[in-house]
Amino acid sequence: MAGTDKSKDAPAGGGAGDSGPAVILVDPQLGENIGMVARAMLNCGLTELRLVRPRDGWPNEAAVKASSGADRVVEGARLFDTTGEAVADLNRLYATTARPRGMVTRVVTPRQAAAEIHAASAEGAHIGLLFGPERSGLVNDDIALADTVLEVPLNPAFASLNLAQAVLIVGYELYQTQMETAPERLESGGALPAPKAEMVNFFERLERHLDETGFLYPPEKRPGMVRNIRALFQRANFTEAELRTLHGIVSALSSGRGKGEG
Repeated sequence: MAGTDKSKDAPAGGGAGDSGPAVILVDPQLGENIGMVARAMLNCGLTELRLVRPRDGWPNEAAVKASSGADRVVEGARLFDTTGEAVADLNRLYATTARPRGMVTRVVTPRQAAAEIHAASAEGAHIGLLFGPERSGLVNDDIALADTVLEVPLNPAFASLNLAQAVLIVGYELYQTQMETAPERLESGGALPAPKAEMVNFFERLERHLDETGFLYPPEKRPGMVRNIRALFQRANFTEAELRTLHGIVSALSSGRGKGEG
């Protein structure tokens, strides 16, 4: 295979930690596309692949063939039933999409994301890159799980990329970025952002209370309101301690409301 020298040691993680960010493919369709993604990942030193509901099943022989020798990525791929389960242990999540679809969210280029990922990985954070299915991309509910949208600046009249191209562009920026200091950082005293599972638990609790008070009304607008509320909190990048404080605030408000009504 051209460009491959198995006698050389490949730096893992694209220079962004021991294993680099996890690449999560949601509803990938063809096994060949997954294999080409694995090849693109290993080109850039990325090895952690997660698959959510691959259409053609897993394991997949077509993926092995299309990976062109990136066997360690294909064989190590982990399978999940939902996007929430696939990202539950991550501290920060970037959703790749060409269309934020009206949501209020932070949008960065792959180059900026690479700088942030290197800095966060150096502090021990586990990071994910979320990619949607080939034809339609990510749905809004998946995008709402992310802290930041990652958008590749291309010809606005023709910005279509296949799955492996998108992974390769992001992976390339990760591999090329060798920054010692990020252009921006949040001083958190060593505290990591709360895992996604804890964030979702808080969202579900908050939404139950908002349903009880009639805030999420009318019903047909509820899904959009919920996504925007989640996106608002995701942008804040809360630590676990801060999330516990938010739970306490919700408890206090709920308790106070009950006493007032009584």
